[in-house]
Amino acid sequence: MPEQPPETRGGNFKEVNLGLEAHAAQAEAQRCLTCASGACTHGCPVGVKVREFVDLVLAGEYLAAAKKIREDNVLPAITGRVCPQEDQCEGACVMGRKAAPLAIGYLERFVADWEREHGQVGLPTIPPPTGKKIAIVGSGPAALSCAGDLVQRGHAVTVFEALHEIGGVLIYGIPEFRLPKDIVREEVENLAKMGVKFETNVVVGKTVTLDALMQEEGYHAVFVATGAGLPQFMNIPGENLNGVYSANEFLTRVNLLRAYDAGFDQPVFDCRGKDVVVVGGGNVAMDAVRTALRLGAKNARLVYRRSEEEMPARKEEVHHAKDEGVQFMMLTNPTAFLGDEKGWLQKVRCVRMELGEADASGRRSPKPVPGSEFEVEAAMAIVAVGTTANPLVQQTTPDLRTRKGGYIEAEPETLRTSKRGVFAGGDIVTGAATVILAMGAGRKAAAGIDAYLQSGAW
Repeated sequence: MPEQPPETRGGNFKEVNLGLEAHAAQAEAQRCLTCASGACTHGCPVGVKVREFVDLVLAGEYLAAAKKIREDNVLPAITGRVCPQEDQCEGACVMGRKAAPLAIGYLERFVADWEREHGQVGLPTIPPPTGKKIAIVGSGPAALSCAGDLVQRGHAVTVFEALHEIGGVLIYGIPEFRLPKDIVREEVENLAKMGVKFETNVVVGKTVTLDALMQEEGYHAVFVATGAGLPQFMNIPGENLNGVYSANEFLTRVNLLRAYDAGFDQPVFDCRGKDVVVVGGGNVAMDAVRTALRLGAKNARLVYRRSEEEMPARKEEVHHAKDEGVQFMMLTNPTAFLGDEKGWLQKVRCVRMELGEADASGRRSPKPVPGSEFEVEAAMAIVAVGTTANPLVQQTTPDLRTRKGGYIEAEPETLRTSKRGVFAGGDIVTGAATVILAMGAGRKAAAGIDAYLQSGAW
């Protein structure tokens, strides 16, 4: 994959990966073994027909390839950029047993970019209306995937978003240099062309309830896909100091309020020429530390309590971060944020860690090394240690059963909840996961909703 040189991309928010040219896509498509197992499709949470779309790429039928992908995945330009293919379709690729697996994600991105650059969109055929109305709460990947499947079944779909722009985590959570916002907007527009309606600035749970949507506005079913956007902190001293952010707030301010754009008032702490510490080892932490670097941080440090081997972040993102100059402090954990008399962050107190026995996740549990505490200069700290369920819908829907952490309970196969006509999926059910897993939940919910609307059985 061609990419911006590290020495230049660390100072801008332009996309790092530049995309394949047609000749490179053709050469890659030729590597497909066209095996009969279909392991790649089985490894995809939304079931993209990989071999069929790769065959169309090989034939030079790029628009048809895009249409084939959209039968199962309505956001190919997005998943081609941010999906962890190495753990899914590419991880299942038979060729990967003896060589590099087929670059399915790069080919998916190529097809989606080709149709956009040529002003054509391979949209699927929409059947006649069924007369059924579905409300979708939230506009992240689970919501958009569900909406795309439901309109392809002839249902009328309206997506309700609390913020002023559609896209959920795709808009406010993933940085511009990994996923340009114009890409998200164009994919949303494609859904609108398919018939999906969108309403912004509607806070379901506050401005309207689920009961009102169903009883007063006549929706036959509701899919709740509000995500897990409530940030977690570490419960250590100093978290209320000025300059300490959750990754959720930091990335939302940068992405949605365009702090990276010189034409806008910067709605985050000015970290130019200052030291920034990001706590965590996942993709969100990687996004935050690389964003801080681009905002002008003198030193952008990633503090993670395990070793690099245990980091859940994508290997490509780790590689890019290192190339750009991010400093990795492994086997290190903050114990306190230290500030001045005016309440501004000055330093982060840390302790060295060592790995013990494996925990429930299969990773070795870190434990502090006695007497190893030290301090790191920091004018800004970003905590990226996880999120929990958004609570608004649950708080105003007492008959919606939840489990520990406020996550909504849903049947695994149909995604039905305890409330008749209400389905839920994505991070609000499973906890924070990947874009493509949320999209898989959206597809499963669409199938469950369609079956319910046809049979009426609950």
